Amino acid sequence: MNYAVIAMGFVFVVAAGILLGKRIALREAEAWSAGVRQVADAIRAAGVAESKELLRAGEFAGREEALAKVSTFESFCHVREAELATIAGRLAARDAELAAGAARLAEARAGVDAQKARAAAGEAALAQARKDVAALVTEARAALEREAGTSSDEVKASIADTELEDARLHAAQSVRAVDHAPVDETSRTAARLMSISVGRFSGHYLTERLHSLIPLPSGPAADAIIGADGVNLLAIGGVAGVTLTLVETRDAIRLEGLDGVGREVARRVLARLTKEPSLGAEAAEVERGAREISKKLERELDDLGRRAFHVLEIPAAHAEIVRLVGRLNYRTSYTQNQWKHAIEAAFLCGMMAEEMGLDLKLARRSALMHDIGKALTHELDGSHAVIGADYARRLGETEVVANAIGAHHTDEPFNSPYAYLVAAADAMSGARPGARRQMDESYASRLDDLERITRGFKGITEAFAVQGGREVRVYVQEDRVDDLGAVTLSNEIAKKISQEMRFPGQIRVTVIRELRATEIAG
Repeated sequence: MNYAVIAMGFVFVVAAGILLGKRIALREAEAWSAGVRQVADAIRAAGVAESKELLRAGEFAGREEALAKVSTFESFCHVREAELATIAGRLAARDAELAAGAARLAEARAGVDAQKARAAAGEAALAQARKDVAALVTEARAALEREAGTSSDEVKASIADTELEDARLHAAQSVRAVDHAPVDETSRTAARLMSISVGRFSGHYLTERLHSLIPLPSGPAADAIIGADGVNLLAIGGVAGVTLTLVETRDAIRLEGLDGVGREVARRVLARLTKEPSLGAEAAEVERGAREISKKLERELDDLGRRAFHVLEIPAAHAEIVRLVGRLNYRTSYTQNQWKHAIEAAFLCGMMAEEMGLDLKLARRSALMHDIGKALTHELDGSHAVIGADYARRLGETEVVANAIGAHHTDEPFNSPYAYLVAAADAMSGARPGARRQMDESYASRLDDLERITRGFKGITEAFAVQGGREVRVYVQEDRVDDLGAVTLSNEIAKKISQEMRFPGQIRVTVIRELRATEIAG
Protein backbone atom coordinates (compact mmCIF):
# COMPACT_ATOMS: atom_id res chain seq x y z
CA MET A 1 0.00 0.00 0.00
CA ASN A 2 2.82 2.33 0.88
CA TYR A 3 4.37 1.80 -2.51
CA ALA A 4 1.22 2.81 -4.29
CA VAL A 5 1.01 6.00 -2.23
CA ILE A 6 4.58 6.70 -2.98
CA ALA A 7 4.05 6.14 -6.69
CA MET A 8 1.05 8.34 -6.72
CA GLY A 9 2.90 11.00 -4.91
CA PHE A 10 5.78 10.73 -7.34
CA VAL A 11 3.40 11.08 -10.30
CA PHE A 12 1.83 14.11 -8.69
CA VAL A 13 5.15 15.73 -8.14
CA VAL A 14 6.15 15.09 -11.73
CA ALA A 15 2.89 16.45 -13.05
CA ALA A 16 3.21 19.52 -10.90
CA GLY A 17 6.78 20.04 -12.18
CA ILE A 18 5.67 19.79 -15.79
CA LEU A 19 2.95 22.33 -15.32
CA LEU A 20 5.32 24.69 -13.65
CA GLY A 21 7.84 24.30 -16.46
CA LYS A 22 5.22 25.06 -19.07
CA ARG A 23 4.20 28.22 -17.29
CA ILE A 24 7.79 29.36 -17.01
CA ALA A 25 8.41 28.60 -20.73
CA LEU A 26 5.23 30.45 -21.68
CA ARG A 27 6.34 33.48 -19.82
CA GLU A 28 9.76 33.40 -21.41
CA ALA A 29 8.21 32.98 -24.85
CA GLU A 30 5.97 35.96 -24.26
CA ALA A 31 8.94 37.99 -23.10
CA TRP A 32 10.93 36.95 -26.26
CA SER A 33 8.00 37.69 -28.51
CA ALA A 34 7.67 41.12 -26.97
CA GLY A 35 11.39 41.75 -27.62
CA VAL A 36 11.07 40.53 -31.18
CA ARG A 37 8.14 42.86 -31.71
CA GLN A 38 10.13 45.76 -30.46
CA VAL A 39 13.04 44.93 -32.74
CA ALA A 40 10.68 44.48 -35.72
CA ASP A 41 9.01 47.80 -34.96
CA ALA A 42 12.39 49.49 -34.82
CA ILE A 43 13.44 47.93 -38.11
CA ARG A 44 10.13 48.87 -39.72
CA ALA A 45 10.47 52.40 -38.51
CA ALA A 46 14.03 52.61 -39.83
CA GLY A 47 12.94 51.17 -43.22
CA VAL A 48 10.08 53.60 -43.52
CA ALA A 49 12.39 56.48 -42.74
CA GLU A 50 14.98 55.24 -45.26
CA SER A 51 12.25 54.71 -47.91
CA LYS A 52 11.05 58.21 -47.41
CA GLU A 53 14.57 59.52 -47.83
CA LEU A 54 15.12 57.43 -50.99
CA LEU A 55 11.78 58.51 -52.42
CA ARG A 56 12.58 62.10 -51.72
CA ALA A 57 16.02 61.72 -53.38
CA GLY A 58 14.44 59.94 -56.43
CA GLU A 59 11.88 62.66 -56.79
CA PHE A 60 14.61 65.28 -56.81
CA ALA A 61 16.72 63.33 -59.41
CA GLY A 62 13.67 62.67 -61.69
CA ARG A 63 12.68 66.29 -61.60
CA GLU A 64 16.20 67.37 -62.58
CA GLU A 65 16.38 64.82 -65.45
CA ALA A 66 12.91 65.80 -66.72
CA LEU A 67 13.89 69.44 -66.65
CA ALA A 68 17.04 68.67 -68.64
CA LYS A 69 15.09 66.71 -71.28
CA VAL A 70 12.47 69.41 -71.52
CA SER A 71 15.20 71.96 -72.07
CA THR A 72 16.82 69.83 -74.79
CA PHE A 73 13.46 69.24 -76.54
CA GLU A 74 12.67 72.93 -76.43
CA SER A 75 16.02 73.66 -78.09
CA PHE A 76 15.33 71.05 -80.80
CA CYS A 77 11.88 72.50 -81.39
CA HIS A 78 13.33 75.99 -81.80
CA VAL A 79 15.85 74.69 -84.39
CA ARG A 80 13.19 72.70 -86.25
CA GLU A 81 10.84 75.67 -86.28
CA ALA A 82 13.61 77.74 -87.86
CA GLU A 83 14.22 75.09 -90.52
CA LEU A 84 10.48 74.79 -91.25
CA ALA A 85 10.29 78.51 -91.60
CA THR A 86 13.14 78.44 -94.14
CA ILE A 87 11.48 75.63 -96.09
CA ALA A 88 8.19 77.45 -96.05
CA GLY A 89 9.94 80.49 -97.51
CA ARG A 90 11.46 78.41 -100.25
CA LEU A 91 8.10 76.78 -101.03
CA ALA A 92 6.51 80.16 -101.25
CA ALA A 93 9.22 81.31 -103.67
CA ARG A 94 8.80 78.11 -105.72
CA ASP A 95 5.04 78.60 -105.83
CA ALA A 96 5.64 82.08 -107.14
CA GLU A 97 8.02 80.75 -109.81
CA LEU A 98 5.53 78.04 -110.82
CA ALA A 99 2.78 80.60 -111.08
CA ALA A 100 5.01 82.77 -113.29
CA GLY A 101 5.95 79.70 -115.42
CA ALA A 102 2.30 78.74 -115.81
CA ALA A 103 1.58 82.23 -116.98
CA ARG A 104 4.42 82.10 -119.50
CA LEU A 105 3.29 78.64 -120.67
CA ALA A 106 -0.23 79.86 -121.21
CA GLU A 107 1.17 82.75 -123.19
CA ALA A 108 3.37 80.38 -125.25
CA ARG A 109 0.42 78.08 -125.94
CA ALA A 110 -1.54 81.00 -127.15
CA GLY A 111 1.36 81.93 -129.46
CA VAL A 112 1.61 78.35 -130.76
CA ASP A 113 -2.10 78.25 -131.46
CA ALA A 114 -1.76 81.46 -133.37
CA GLN A 115 1.18 80.07 -135.36
CA LYS A 116 -0.79 76.90 -136.13
CA ALA A 117 -3.63 78.96 -137.41
CA ARG A 118 -1.25 81.01 -139.58
CA ALA A 119 0.49 77.78 -140.82
CA ALA A 120 -2.85 76.22 -141.76
CA ALA A 121 -3.75 79.34 -143.65
CA GLY A 122 -0.31 79.30 -145.34
CA GLU A 123 -0.65 75.61 -146.30
CA ALA A 124 -4.03 76.27 -147.84
CA ALA A 125 -2.58 79.19 -149.76
CA LEU A 126 0.44 77.06 -150.82
CA ALA A 127 -1.81 74.22 -151.99
CA GLN A 128 -3.79 76.67 -154.04
CA ALA A 129 -0.55 78.17 -155.40
CA ARG A 130 0.71 74.70 -156.34
CA LYS A 131 -2.51 74.01 -158.16
CA ASP A 132 -2.16 77.29 -159.97
CA VAL A 133 1.52 76.53 -160.82
CA ALA A 134 0.63 73.02 -161.99
CA ALA A 135 -2.05 74.44 -164.21
CA LEU A 136 0.39 77.02 -165.57
CA VAL A 137 3.08 74.33 -166.11
CA THR A 138 0.59 72.09 -167.89
CA GLU A 139 -0.55 75.00 -170.04
CA ALA A 140 3.06 76.04 -170.74
CA ARG A 141 4.10 72.43 -171.55
CA ALA A 142 1.19 72.06 -173.90
CA ALA A 143 2.11 75.36 -175.57
CA LEU A 144 5.77 74.26 -175.86
CA GLU A 145 4.80 70.86 -177.24
CA ARG A 146 2.55 72.58 -179.81
CA GLU A 147 5.36 74.94 -180.80
CA ALA A 148 8.03 72.14 -180.84
CA GLY A 149 5.82 69.60 -182.53
CA THR A 150 6.82 66.84 -180.05
CA SER A 151 5.85 65.60 -176.57
CA SER A 152 7.78 65.95 -173.31
CA ASP A 153 8.04 62.15 -172.97
CA GLU A 154 9.71 61.98 -176.35
CA VAL A 155 12.13 64.72 -175.31
CA LYS A 156 12.94 62.83 -172.09
CA ALA A 157 13.53 59.61 -174.04
CA SER A 158 15.76 61.49 -176.48
CA ILE A 159 17.79 63.01 -173.65
CA ALA A 160 18.11 59.59 -171.98
CA ASP A 161 19.24 58.00 -175.23
CA THR A 162 21.77 60.77 -175.72
CA GLU A 163 23.15 60.33 -172.20
CA LEU A 164 23.26 56.56 -172.64
CA GLU A 165 25.06 56.91 -175.93
CA ASP A 166 27.58 59.29 -174.35
CA ALA A 167 28.16 56.77 -171.53
CA ARG A 168 28.70 54.01 -174.05
CA LEU A 169 31.14 56.17 -176.00
CA HIS A 170 33.09 56.95 -172.84
CA ALA A 171 33.13 53.24 -171.93
CA ALA A 172 34.29 52.35 -175.45
CA GLN A 173 37.04 54.96 -175.20
CA SER A 174 38.17 53.45 -171.92
CA VAL A 175 38.16 49.95 -173.38
CA ARG A 176 40.02 51.11 -176.45
CA ALA A 177 42.57 52.87 -174.27
CA VAL A 178 43.07 49.67 -172.32
CA ASP A 179 43.38 47.62 -175.49
CA HIS A 180 45.97 50.01 -176.87
CA ALA A 181 47.79 50.49 -173.60
CA PRO A 182 51.39 49.32 -173.61
CA VAL A 183 51.75 45.76 -172.41
CA ASP A 184 53.88 45.45 -169.33
CA GLU A 185 57.07 43.47 -169.43
CA THR A 186 55.62 40.58 -167.42
CA SER A 187 52.73 39.99 -169.82
CA ARG A 188 55.04 40.35 -172.82
CA THR A 189 57.45 37.79 -171.36
CA ALA A 190 54.62 35.36 -170.56
CA ALA A 191 53.26 35.57 -174.10
CA ARG A 192 56.74 35.05 -175.53
CA LEU A 193 57.35 31.98 -173.37
CA MET A 194 54.02 30.43 -174.34
CA SER A 195 54.54 31.07 -178.04
CA ILE A 196 58.07 29.65 -177.90
CA SER A 197 56.85 26.51 -176.11
CA VAL A 198 53.98 25.90 -178.54
CA GLY A 199 56.33 26.46 -181.49
CA ARG A 200 58.85 23.97 -180.16
CA PHE A 201 56.32 21.22 -179.49
CA SER A 202 55.05 18.88 -182.16
CA GLY A 203 52.27 16.77 -180.71
CA HIS A 204 49.63 14.34 -181.90
CA TYR A 205 46.44 15.21 -183.70
CA LEU A 206 43.40 13.31 -182.55
CA THR A 207 42.42 10.51 -184.91
CA GLU A 208 40.60 8.06 -182.66
CA ARG A 209 37.89 7.96 -180.06
CA LEU A 210 36.37 5.33 -177.84
CA HIS A 211 33.53 3.25 -179.22
CA SER A 212 30.18 3.26 -177.47
CA LEU A 213 28.53 0.73 -179.82
CA ILE A 214 30.06 -2.67 -180.56
CA PRO A 215 28.62 -4.33 -183.71
CA LEU A 216 27.60 -8.00 -183.48
CA PRO A 217 27.98 -10.66 -186.15
CA SER A 218 24.79 -11.96 -187.69
CA GLY A 219 23.28 -15.35 -187.09
CA PRO A 220 23.96 -17.84 -184.26
CA ALA A 221 27.28 -16.21 -183.42
CA ALA A 222 25.44 -13.20 -181.98
CA ASP A 223 23.29 -15.44 -179.77
CA ALA A 224 26.42 -17.22 -178.55
CA ILE A 225 28.00 -13.90 -177.61
CA ILE A 226 24.90 -12.61 -175.83
CA GLY A 227 24.12 -15.85 -174.04
CA ALA A 228 20.77 -17.09 -172.84
CA ASP A 229 18.73 -14.09 -171.64
CA GLY A 230 21.86 -11.92 -171.88
CA VAL A 231 23.71 -13.82 -169.15
CA ASN A 232 27.06 -13.30 -170.86
CA LEU A 233 26.53 -9.55 -171.00
CA LEU A 234 25.76 -9.50 -167.28
CA ALA A 235 28.92 -11.50 -166.56
CA ILE A 236 31.06 -9.11 -168.61
CA GLY A 237 29.46 -6.05 -167.03
CA GLY A 238 30.02 -7.43 -163.54
CA VAL A 239 33.75 -7.75 -164.14
CA ALA A 240 34.21 -4.54 -166.14
CA GLY A 241 31.97 -2.36 -163.98
CA VAL A 242 29.94 -1.09 -166.95
CA THR A 243 26.49 -1.81 -168.37
CA LEU A 244 26.12 -3.76 -171.62
CA THR A 245 22.76 -3.32 -173.35
CA LEU A 246 21.58 -5.02 -176.51
CA VAL A 247 20.08 -2.50 -178.95
CA GLU A 248 16.57 -3.06 -180.28
CA THR A 249 17.81 -4.25 -183.67
CA ARG A 250 19.98 -6.88 -181.92
CA ASP A 251 22.90 -6.08 -184.19
CA ALA A 252 25.04 -4.14 -181.70
CA ILE A 253 25.78 -3.81 -177.99
CA ARG A 254 25.80 -0.45 -176.25
CA LEU A 255 28.47 0.16 -173.58
CA GLU A 256 27.34 2.49 -170.80
CA GLY A 257 29.63 3.62 -168.00
CA LEU A 258 31.95 6.39 -166.90
CA ASP A 259 34.98 4.13 -166.39
CA GLY A 260 36.97 4.14 -169.61
CA VAL A 261 39.10 1.22 -168.46
CA GLY A 262 35.99 -0.85 -167.76
CA ARG A 263 34.65 0.03 -171.20
CA GLU A 264 37.91 -1.16 -172.76
CA VAL A 265 37.71 -4.46 -170.83
CA ALA A 266 34.18 -5.04 -172.12
CA ARG A 267 35.21 -4.11 -175.66
CA ARG A 268 38.12 -6.59 -175.61
CA VAL A 269 35.98 -9.40 -174.21
CA LEU A 270 33.36 -8.83 -176.90
CA ALA A 271 36.10 -8.77 -179.56
CA ARG A 272 37.38 -12.15 -178.32
CA LEU A 273 33.88 -13.62 -178.30
CA THR A 274 33.32 -12.29 -181.82
CA LYS A 275 36.42 -14.17 -183.01
CA GLU A 276 35.62 -17.30 -181.00
CA PRO A 277 31.83 -17.50 -180.34
CA SER A 278 32.29 -20.96 -178.78
CA LEU A 279 33.81 -19.32 -175.72
CA GLY A 280 30.37 -17.93 -174.85
CA ALA A 281 28.85 -21.32 -174.20
CA GLU A 282 29.10 -20.87 -170.42
CA ALA A 283 28.76 -17.63 -168.45
CA ALA A 284 31.39 -18.79 -165.95
CA GLU A 285 33.92 -19.21 -168.75
CA VAL A 286 33.05 -15.74 -170.08
CA GLU A 287 33.54 -14.24 -166.63
CA ARG A 288 36.89 -16.01 -166.23
CA GLY A 289 38.05 -14.71 -169.60
CA ALA A 290 36.92 -11.18 -168.65
CA ARG A 291 38.97 -11.32 -165.47
CA GLU A 292 42.05 -12.44 -167.41
CA ILE A 293 41.63 -9.56 -169.85
CA SER A 294 41.11 -7.13 -166.95
CA LYS A 295 44.38 -8.26 -165.30
CA LYS A 296 46.23 -7.99 -168.60
CA LEU A 297 44.87 -4.49 -169.14
CA GLU A 298 45.97 -3.47 -165.64
CA ARG A 299 49.53 -4.52 -166.54
CA GLU A 300 49.25 -2.48 -169.73
CA LEU A 301 48.14 0.53 -167.69
CA ASP A 302 51.20 0.17 -165.48
CA ASP A 303 53.37 0.01 -168.61
CA LEU A 304 51.69 3.13 -170.01
CA GLY A 305 52.27 4.99 -166.76
CA ARG A 306 55.93 3.99 -166.61
CA ARG A 307 56.30 4.91 -170.28
CA ALA A 308 55.03 8.42 -169.59
CA PHE A 309 57.61 8.96 -166.84
CA HIS A 310 60.31 7.44 -169.07
CA VAL A 311 59.44 9.64 -172.06
CA LEU A 312 59.57 12.74 -169.89
CA GLU A 313 62.83 11.55 -168.25
CA ILE A 314 61.60 12.06 -164.70
CA PRO A 315 61.74 9.64 -161.74
CA ALA A 316 58.76 7.32 -161.37
CA ALA A 317 56.18 8.07 -158.70
CA HIS A 318 54.25 5.77 -156.36
CA ALA A 319 52.90 2.68 -158.13
CA GLU A 320 49.31 3.86 -157.64
CA ILE A 321 50.06 7.21 -159.27
CA VAL A 322 51.83 5.44 -162.14
CA ARG A 323 48.71 3.34 -162.71
CA LEU A 324 46.46 6.41 -162.58
CA VAL A 325 48.59 8.07 -165.24
CA GLY A 326 48.20 4.93 -167.37
CA ARG A 327 44.42 4.89 -166.86
CA LEU A 328 44.24 8.34 -168.46
CA ASN A 329 44.77 6.56 -171.82
CA TYR A 330 41.11 5.50 -171.61
CA ARG A 331 39.77 8.86 -170.53
CA THR A 332 38.91 11.66 -172.98
CA SER A 333 37.96 15.32 -172.62
CA TYR A 334 36.27 16.91 -175.60
CA THR A 335 37.52 13.79 -177.47
CA GLN A 336 41.15 14.53 -176.48
CA ASN A 337 43.06 11.54 -175.13
CA GLN A 338 44.06 12.50 -171.59
CA TRP A 339 47.20 10.34 -171.42
CA LYS A 340 48.60 12.10 -174.47
CA HIS A 341 47.30 15.41 -173.14
CA ALA A 342 49.16 14.89 -169.86
CA ILE A 343 52.46 14.15 -171.65
CA GLU A 344 51.95 17.10 -173.99
CA ALA A 345 51.18 19.46 -171.11
CA ALA A 346 54.27 18.18 -169.29
CA PHE A 347 56.49 18.96 -172.29
CA LEU A 348 54.99 22.44 -172.65
CA CYS A 349 55.30 23.14 -168.93
CA GLY A 350 58.93 21.98 -168.94
CA MET A 351 59.76 24.23 -171.91
CA MET A 352 58.31 27.29 -170.18
CA ALA A 353 60.08 26.42 -166.93
CA GLU A 354 63.36 26.01 -168.79
CA GLU A 355 62.94 29.42 -170.41
CA MET A 356 62.36 30.92 -166.95
CA GLY A 357 65.30 29.15 -165.34
CA LEU A 358 63.13 26.88 -163.17
CA ASP A 359 63.44 23.13 -162.52
CA LEU A 360 62.46 21.42 -165.80
CA LYS A 361 61.87 17.98 -164.25
CA LEU A 362 59.76 19.35 -161.40
CA ALA A 363 57.64 21.25 -163.92
CA ARG A 364 57.17 18.15 -166.09
CA ARG A 365 56.30 16.05 -163.06
CA SER A 366 53.66 18.51 -161.89
CA ALA A 367 52.05 18.77 -165.32
CA LEU A 368 52.09 15.01 -165.98
CA MET A 369 50.06 14.35 -162.82
CA HIS A 370 47.71 17.34 -163.08
CA ASP A 371 44.77 15.25 -164.36
CA ILE A 372 45.22 11.98 -162.42
CA GLY A 373 41.98 12.81 -160.60
CA LYS A 374 40.10 12.24 -163.86
CA ALA A 375 40.97 8.54 -163.58
CA LEU A 376 38.97 8.48 -160.31
CA THR A 377 36.01 10.78 -160.94
CA HIS A 378 33.82 7.78 -161.81
CA GLU A 379 34.45 6.50 -158.26
CA LEU A 380 34.67 9.72 -156.21
CA ASP A 381 32.57 12.88 -156.15
CA GLY A 382 34.21 16.27 -156.50
CA SER A 383 36.62 18.21 -158.66
CA HIS A 384 39.25 16.07 -160.37
CA ALA A 385 41.88 18.66 -159.41
CA VAL A 386 41.06 18.35 -155.69
CA ILE A 387 40.89 14.54 -155.90
CA GLY A 388 44.24 14.37 -157.70
CA ALA A 389 45.93 16.73 -155.24
CA ASP A 390 44.66 14.69 -152.29
CA TYR A 391 46.00 11.47 -153.82
CA ALA A 392 49.37 13.08 -154.58
CA ARG A 393 49.77 14.30 -151.00
CA ARG A 394 48.78 10.94 -149.50
CA LEU A 395 51.13 9.03 -151.81
CA GLY A 396 54.23 11.06 -150.98
CA GLU A 397 54.46 13.78 -153.64
CA THR A 398 55.89 17.17 -152.65
CA GLU A 399 53.59 20.05 -151.79
CA VAL A 400 54.73 21.93 -154.91
CA VAL A 401 53.48 19.09 -157.13
CA ALA A 402 50.28 18.59 -155.13
CA ASN A 403 49.47 22.30 -155.17
CA ALA A 404 50.07 22.50 -158.92
CA ILE A 405 47.57 19.65 -159.38
CA GLY A 406 44.96 21.20 -157.09
CA ALA A 407 45.35 24.76 -158.39
CA HIS A 408 45.29 24.23 -162.16
CA HIS A 409 41.52 24.90 -162.15
CA THR A 410 41.76 27.44 -159.25
CA ASP A 411 40.33 25.00 -156.69
CA GLU A 412 43.37 25.87 -154.55
CA PRO A 413 45.43 29.07 -154.32
CA PHE A 414 48.59 29.19 -156.45
CA ASN A 415 51.52 28.67 -154.07
CA SER A 416 54.41 28.42 -156.54
CA PRO A 417 55.40 29.41 -160.10
CA TYR A 418 54.95 25.77 -161.13
CA ALA A 419 51.21 25.94 -160.37
CA TYR A 420 50.82 28.84 -162.80
CA LEU A 421 52.89 27.02 -165.45
CA VAL A 422 50.79 23.84 -165.11
CA ALA A 423 47.55 25.82 -165.53
CA ALA A 424 48.97 27.55 -168.61
CA ALA A 425 50.27 24.31 -170.12
CA ASP A 426 46.91 22.59 -169.55
CA ALA A 427 45.06 25.39 -171.36
CA MET A 428 47.63 25.49 -174.18
CA SER A 429 47.43 21.75 -174.78
CA GLY A 430 43.63 21.72 -174.85
CA ALA A 431 43.20 24.82 -176.98
CA ARG A 432 45.83 24.32 -179.69
CA PRO A 433 44.47 23.54 -183.19
CA GLY A 434 44.00 19.84 -183.82
CA ALA A 435 44.11 18.82 -180.16
CA ARG A 436 40.41 18.13 -179.97
CA ARG A 437 38.08 16.86 -182.60
CA GLN A 438 34.37 17.36 -182.94
CA MET A 439 31.76 15.51 -184.90
CA ASP A 440 30.88 17.08 -188.24
CA GLU A 441 27.34 17.85 -187.06
CA SER A 442 28.44 19.52 -183.80
CA TYR A 443 31.18 21.41 -185.63
CA ALA A 444 28.75 22.79 -188.20
CA SER A 445 26.25 23.53 -185.46
CA ARG A 446 28.83 25.55 -183.54
CA LEU A 447 29.67 27.59 -186.63
CA ASP A 448 25.98 28.24 -187.25
CA ASP A 449 25.48 29.29 -183.63
CA LEU A 450 28.42 31.68 -183.83
CA GLU A 451 27.09 33.37 -186.93
CA ARG A 452 23.50 33.40 -185.63
CA ILE A 453 24.45 35.04 -182.32
CA THR A 454 26.64 37.59 -184.07
CA ARG A 455 24.06 38.60 -186.69
CA GLY A 456 21.52 39.34 -183.96
CA PHE A 457 23.13 42.71 -183.15
CA LYS A 458 22.15 45.96 -184.84
CA GLY A 459 24.32 47.52 -187.52
CA ILE A 460 25.87 44.23 -188.69
CA THR A 461 25.90 43.49 -192.41
CA GLU A 462 27.61 40.09 -192.34
CA ALA A 463 29.38 37.66 -189.99
CA PHE A 464 31.66 34.73 -190.77
CA ALA A 465 33.08 32.03 -188.48
CA VAL A 466 36.68 31.27 -189.53
CA GLN A 467 39.68 29.24 -188.34
CA GLY A 468 37.58 26.26 -187.32
CA GLY A 469 35.24 28.37 -185.24
CA ARG A 470 38.00 29.94 -183.16
CA GLU A 471 37.33 33.38 -184.64
CA VAL A 472 34.25 35.21 -185.87
CA ARG A 473 34.67 38.21 -188.18
CA VAL A 474 31.91 40.78 -188.13
CA TYR A 475 31.34 43.43 -190.79
CA VAL A 476 29.34 46.46 -189.69
CA GLN A 477 27.65 49.37 -191.47
CA GLU A 478 30.00 52.32 -191.50
CA ASP A 479 27.24 54.91 -191.15
CA ARG A 480 25.60 53.17 -188.15
CA VAL A 481 28.63 52.02 -186.12
CA ASP A 482 31.62 54.29 -185.49
CA ASP A 483 35.07 53.25 -184.27
CA LEU A 484 34.19 53.45 -180.60
CA GLY A 485 30.91 51.65 -181.24
CA ALA A 486 32.85 48.84 -182.90
CA VAL A 487 34.83 48.35 -179.68
CA THR A 488 31.63 48.19 -177.63
CA LEU A 489 30.04 45.82 -180.15
CA SER A 490 32.95 43.38 -180.00
CA ASN A 491 32.70 43.25 -176.21
CA GLU A 492 28.94 42.64 -176.29
CA ILE A 493 29.24 39.88 -178.91
CA ALA A 494 32.00 38.13 -176.96
CA LYS A 495 29.95 38.31 -173.76
CA LYS A 496 26.87 36.81 -175.42
CA ILE A 497 28.90 34.00 -177.02
CA SER A 498 30.36 33.12 -173.60
CA GLN A 499 26.86 33.05 -172.07
CA GLU A 500 25.11 30.96 -174.74
CA MET A 501 27.76 28.53 -176.00
CA ARG A 502 30.08 25.87 -174.60
CA PHE A 503 33.43 25.52 -176.33
CA PRO A 504 37.04 24.63 -175.49
CA GLY A 505 39.68 27.33 -175.63
CA GLN A 506 38.80 30.82 -176.80
CA ILE A 507 36.91 32.49 -179.64
CA ARG A 508 38.20 35.78 -181.01
CA VAL A 509 35.62 38.40 -182.07
CA THR A 510 36.85 40.81 -184.76
CA VAL A 511 34.62 43.74 -185.77
CA ILE A 512 35.54 45.24 -189.16
CA ARG A 513 34.39 48.71 -190.13
CA GLU A 514 35.57 50.15 -193.41
CA LEU A 515 34.85 53.32 -195.30
CA ARG A 516 34.69 53.00 -199.09
CA ALA A 517 34.78 56.25 -201.04
CA THR A 518 34.00 55.80 -204.74
CA GLU A 519 34.05 58.45 -207.44
CA ILE A 520 33.85 58.15 -211.20
CA ALA A 521 36.16 60.22 -213.32
CA GLY A 522 34.56 61.28 -216.58
